[in-house]
Amino acid sequence: MNILAVAIWIAVVVSSVLLVRGLRRARPGAAVASAALHDLSEAAFLVGGPGTVVDAALVSMLGDGRLVVGGPGIVQVRPGARAGDPAERAVLQAHAAAPSGWLYQVRYGAMCDPAVQEIGDALAARGLVAPPGSGRRWRRWGLVQAVACVVWLVASIPLTVVGYALDPDPGVPFIVMVAPVLLAGIVLGLFCMARAGNRVTPAGLRALLALRSAYVNDRTPHVQTALFGLRGLRDPFLRQQLVPAARSTRLAAAQSGARSHRTHTRSSSSDSSPELLPVMWCATSDGGGGGGSGCGSSGSSCGGGGGSGCSGSSGSSCGGSSSSCSSSSSSSCSSSSSSSCSSSSSS
Repeated sequence: MNILAVAIWIAVVVSSVLLVRGLRRARPGAAVASAALHDLSEAAFLVGGPGTVVDAALVSMLGDGRLVVGGPGIVQVRPGARAGDPAERAVLQAHAAAPSGWLYQVRYGAMCDPAVQEIGDALAARGLVAPPGSGRRWRRWGLVQAVACVVWLVASIPLTVVGYALDPDPGVPFIVMVAPVLLAGIVLGLFCMARAGNRVTPAGLRALLALRSAYVNDRTPHVQTALFGLRGLRDPFLRQQLVPAARSTRLAAAQSGARSHRTHTRSSSSDSSPELLPVMWCATSDGGGGGGSGCGSSGSSCGGGGGSGCSGSSGSSCGGSSSSCSSSSSSSCSSSSSSSCSSSSSS
């Protein structure tokens, strides 16, 4: 029993050291401690990815009348309406491409727009958000370590009984010898799993809090949406329009994926059906450092031009706020150019 207890101690300690070291290396360094957010769109991306960026643009445009509600869940663009920033321009372009003006389809199309997606690339390049897929390995490692420690903790009870049956005076009970390291392994594994799932870096969180402080007295709906997501939106009419649209993102992804698949099939370029998941971030560069990209935060399939494979990790919260950033399976994302993606909701 003593040999088994020593082996368990060594295994848990080695696993924990490798887990902590790997997670630390996977996160952007501290060289960006002074990085700041350039605008509200970047804050919205930290809060909830492309979805919150588009939500803030929709709130602004619905609030000042550039978009009007033409029916339940349907929006129209007023003649002469102009975009004030790239996110609003993405909304107008998505509306022009939406088959019937459904708000959830406009929201989804704007989320897939390269101008919105590139906000995440800029943040990753400055170390304010972790590149897509960077924490997946360590999140799984933390989960496996926690589960293994739980199994051994439960198994130590019958092993202790067996020890007393074989030797009436075995000394220190087996469960007492292994319980401290197993409990520590469970806690550390779960902590590292949660941290690996959080895509916003400490520098990103500091930058977000600084911008929130700068707008602390601004109760404008689109500002509150950008800083806190839809949970910061107090206008009942706007909430009535936008909350269902946000919940229907998966439906829009399914419809977009189905149309893309039908087009793909007619051209005989593919026989496989795309994964249908709501989009978050399909980065065009891995943290701004070259090729490869990923889908993070709520994961998805964006219909568009060239194809790319994306995957995400569910449950990563951005800046402790309104939405989450990713999913757990692969999806197909595309915009005007191809990219290979590898990639995390709470309101």
